Amino acid sequence: MRSEPNKRLLSHTFVRGLKPAAPGQRAHYWDTDVRGFGVRVTDRGAKSFVLYARVPPSRMPARLALGDADKMGLAAARKKAREWLDQIQQGRDPRESARQEQLAAQRSRRTTFAVVAEAWLEEAVQGQRKAREVAADVRREFIPRWGNRPVTEVTSLDVRNAIVEVKKRAPAQARNVLGYAKRLFGWAVAQHAYGLEESPAERLRAKDLLGKKVLRQRVLTDAELRALWRATDKLAYPLGPLFKMLALTGQRKSEVAEARWREFDFARRLWTIPAERMKGGAAHVVPLTDDVIALLETLPRFKKGDHLFSTTYGAKPVNGFSKAKGRLDAAMTEQLGGPADSFVIHDIRRTMRTGLSALPIPDNVRELVIAHARPDLHKVYDQFAYVEEKCHALELWAARLRDIVSPPPANVVSMRKGKVRS
Repeated sequence: MRSEPNKRLLSHTFVRGLKPAAPGQRAHYWDTDVRGFGVRVTDRGAKSFVLYARVPPSRMPARLALGDADKMGLAAARKKAREWLDQIQQGRDPRESARQEQLAAQRSRRTTFAVVAEAWLEEAVQGQRKAREVAADVRREFIPRWGNRPVTEVTSLDVRNAIVEVKKRAPAQARNVLGYAKRLFGWAVAQHAYGLEESPAERLRAKDLLGKKVLRQRVLTDAELRALWRATDKLAYPLGPLFKMLALTGQRKSEVAEARWREFDFARRLWTIPAERMKGGAAHVVPLTDDVIALLETLPRFKKGDHLFSTTYGAKPVNGFSKAKGRLDAAMTEQLGGPADSFVIHDIRRTMRTGLSALPIPDNVRELVIAHARPDLHKVYDQFAYVEEKCHALELWAARLRDIVSPPPANVVSMRKGKVRS
């Protein structure tokens, strides 16, 4: 039952100072500025702004709730009341309009770029090789830019600008990031769940944005390799040992950084990298030389997880290689007495592979050592093929690396030979 009207020009102070209505009653105070607008107070002191109006097609006026008066300001409530009165004059029910707006907002929140990107990472990327690297790049390069925007509002120009910005910092990485954008938006279109009809990255071409891809040929000189090795002694775990293992084994950065103790068979002196962590999708066996085993023996063992190189007590593998490379560069500069020519971490792998070519090792074995194997030689059922040959190659490389890192005197000839596993 509505109480007798109390009309006045409502003010913030008046609304804030209203007392509870009499027991069992509801008190209404009506505004003289906006017709039908007022504040309602219960016997428990709850206050709400209301609009009393006839909403078509009903012939009887009704009380329309505008909002909690303890949370909604008087000016905002008056503005909303005027807007609702305008909609009523147009024959529309403002409550239905508000409901549709709320549903649209909910749909928008469910289809923001951030929501879609995280869904893609979880459903299409998780479990793949380099999944952590892809997730890190997407969360660093895309989500801060478009995270709160509906995915349908991200344009080709937006994607183009993001790629160009990455190109200024890291030209090679820009190609990867463009590829991620194409995969992400293509997946979103295929889901038919986000309202996206066409990928904004579909027509963007790497050659147009980034130019012709130039194959890297950077190989570290012996002096640079020596400086790198000595620089690793200046870097704390996990970075120092990680860079040494890259130089010793020639494996990819992710394959070394994400290594787990369960992959190592010390009795057989073998490291088997599982198929899901390999670029080619087939397990890869790396024989363990004395130098690698000596390095592994210096690494800590954790209880929270079995990752070799970790800053989370083994729970997750190490990441943040941009900063790691910066520290390595600084330490190498100190060793060299000046900065080395620019190189990336992957160039360590190329340097090792180039070093194998200078040793008496068959070409197919050189390729097998770094998992550049022909499919017919490296299926799952043949993953132990050429173990002896790879072991011999890695031991020859370890000896060569020792000579580079600690050159023997000019009048001394090294007689050390690598051991062949039986």
